[in-house]
Amino acid sequence: MTDERLILIDGSSMLVTSYYGNLPRAILFEKDEEKKKLMYNQIMHNDQGEYTNAMFTMIKVIQKIIKEQKPTHMAFAFDKTRDTFRREKYADYKANRGETPDPLKEQFVNMENMLIKMGFPVFFDDNFEADDIVGSIAAKFEKDIPTYIITKDHDYLQLVNEYTRLWLVQTKNEAADEIIAKYSSKYGYDKREFTLPDKAIEVTEEVCINEYGVKPSQIPDLKGIQGDTSDNIPGVKGVSSAAFPLLKEYGTVENIYAAIDDCKDEKAQKELAKWWKEKLGISRSPIKAMITYRETALMSKDLATIRKNYPVDKSLDDFKIQINKDETINQFNRFGFKSLINKIDDLLVE
Repeated sequence: MTDERLILIDGSSMLVTSYYGNLPRAILFEKDEEKKKLMYNQIMHNDQGEYTNAMFTMIKVIQKIIKEQKPTHMAFAFDKTRDTFRREKYADYKANRGETPDPLKEQFVNMENMLIKMGFPVFFDDNFEADDIVGSIAAKFEKDIPTYIITKDHDYLQLVNEYTRLWLVQTKNEAADEIIAKYSSKYGYDKREFTLPDKAIEVTEEVCINEYGVKPSQIPDLKGIQGDTSDNIPGVKGVSSAAFPLLKEYGTVENIYAAIDDCKDEKAQKELAKWWKEKLGISRSPIKAMITYRETALMSKDLATIRKNYPVDKSLDDFKIQINKDETINQFNRFGFKSLINKIDDLLVE
């Protein structure tokens, strides 16, 4: 299968990015929500008034990926709801996020349906998030076929291993180019030899360690200590920079607590803090905060851990790119994507 590759796309991430990337500037920079709504008619839409700006942009991105990356297998995963098992564990999970704008919310359903009718495998679930679905698919097939994940979400860093690489999309091309230049010669990818998706960097295990400070498997541990403001994961208050040397020394949050628990009294804790300062460079002892927020740290790690137990009831062959050309033309006509019909061959895999 050396000529084959599986690309797993975080559909929610790509659609949201596509929406804001193709939104009229007047709406993009307007802070008053009511004034924004009055301008919704400026958003790209079809003859029936269905919003299409995110869908149009996302299809263009997909066409480019297939044309340039030449994957043989592909699938999409979407978030269906925020009320998954994580919110059952922690009611405030993602509670800091605003409501999805109606023009974008509408396009989620239409985009998912379009991709299905075009012939792509599309996944979404009431209890699992998109990253859990992608993690489960990758875990099932990554040893059988080279696997690549496309997203802007840093949570996916934990899925990187010797079989799976992450094409992590940056906010700007300049940011991607800077990271690529830093690691290309040392860690084995060169933009002159192959084309990455727009604004993306390729994250290997080595790049993750050097760019983000921890091994891929330690991303949940890092979030367990530092938290994650984007998902409203609390972490341990007052402990941030100490997370890196602690995880380098102990590997996991649980092992850090084992070291703390080995201290039988306050004197032993002071000795440990002294050792952390001298050997790990941690000037301000995090022991008290770690003890105080033990349950929060462990819960935060659990919330940040991508599950790999989503039931994937498909074989690898089910992920082969097999575009239904006639139905794709019908979909493009329905949503007014006339200019994309001429490029429909970019979606076809020989």
